[in-house]
Amino acid sequence: MPESSTGAPARRISRPVPLRESAYNAILDMIVSGELQPGQHLVENELAVTLGVSRQPVREALQWLKNDGWVDLRPGQGAFVHSPTVEEADQLLVVRGVLETESARLAAGRATPEDVAGLREICRRGVAAVDADDVPAMIAANAELHAAVTRMSGNDVLVDLVAQVDRRVSWYYGSVARRRGAQSWREHADLIEAIAAGDPARSADAMRHHTELTRQSYLEHSAERGTAATAADARSDEAI
Repeated sequence: MPESSTGAPARRISRPVPLRESAYNAILDMIVSGELQPGQHLVENELAVTLGVSRQPVREALQWLKNDGWVDLRPGQGAFVHSPTVEEADQLLVVRGVLETESARLAAGRATPEDVAGLREICRRGVAAVDADDVPAMIAANAELHAAVTRMSGNDVLVDLVAQVDRRVSWYYGSVARRRGAQSWREHADLIEAIAAGDPARSADAMRHHTELTRQSYLEHSAERGTAATAADARSDEAI
């Protein structure tokens, strides 16, 4: 450790997290949880009041969120929660499936009994969330289980790559969590048993099957939402 002019070891003073970073994380959490919906107008004054900060850190946070693809800034209109296209969601969910399938394969060869017990506890909480119709808890448990499997892979590069897409996957999953319901957690249970058995091929297959079903569910949901929107527009035109 370097020394100061007094001869004593230099000490770093820990700094509080900048307000713009706190605002960024808070707004992002509201987007991922569904509290702020795709396409929703984000009013700086309202967000500032909600977060208990001034408009400046909110404005800076919205710019960061725009840079990261979570928010759209429209000249003369303001900020809006990004509405992902079906194609961009599909591409990310395909990549997620590839990464997590490999994570599961590796995890099967490394998981300890304690690791497996942890996965079963997360699964238990996920099932309880489904029974209680608690969508935020479903989303949280789903993300926790997938992150735990990735950590068990022992591959730091995989952990970093999955972490990059994790929040966006949670965002997409939120729209189909209730639709996937108990079936998703039965698939998780199958995955856990494959990992517990130390079977890499079976674990990879279970994760591949699970992530593909989630992708298909999201695409079906998007198609239905698009059909409903088209029908609503048609009814509106007829009423004019």
